[in-house]
Amino acid sequence: MTDATGPEVDERLDAVVRACEAIERYVADAAPSDVVLDAVRMRLVEIGTVVAALPGVLTATEPEIPWARLAGVGDRLTGRRRGVTSSVLLWTARVDVPRLREAAERLRATGATHVLPGDPAHPDGEPSDPAGEPSDPAG
Repeated sequence: MTDATGPEVDERLDAVVRACEAIERYVADAAPSDVVLDAVRMRLVEIGTVVAALPGVLTATEPEIPWARLAGVGDRLTGRRRGVTSSVLLWTARVDVPRLREAAERLRATGATHVLPGDPAHPDGEPSDPAGEPSDPAG
């Protein structure tokens, strides 16, 4: 997990949401084809890469999501560790992916990405405005 600014984190969360939505569309069919399962696998690899770049202070606000495991999903799915069966892949796509999407959407909706400690846009911990400028407490 990394230290990133609010706008960078927003982009990463948007990427997670888009990938999750795509996976959910892919597995809407009762019996997805091998091509669909390959597409799910690649989207999960994408999600893992993006999640690995999210700040730990942000992911800690959604503790029910296994962020560290998600960050390493690419190794598991690309065969560098062990194979993943189709049933596990489908379970992940149908059960875990919607939960991840909801968590990413909550993080975006709460504006949590604009109050990250250590954010260069607001080193004193003050939230920044949507343009990334530090807020002015004097108004």
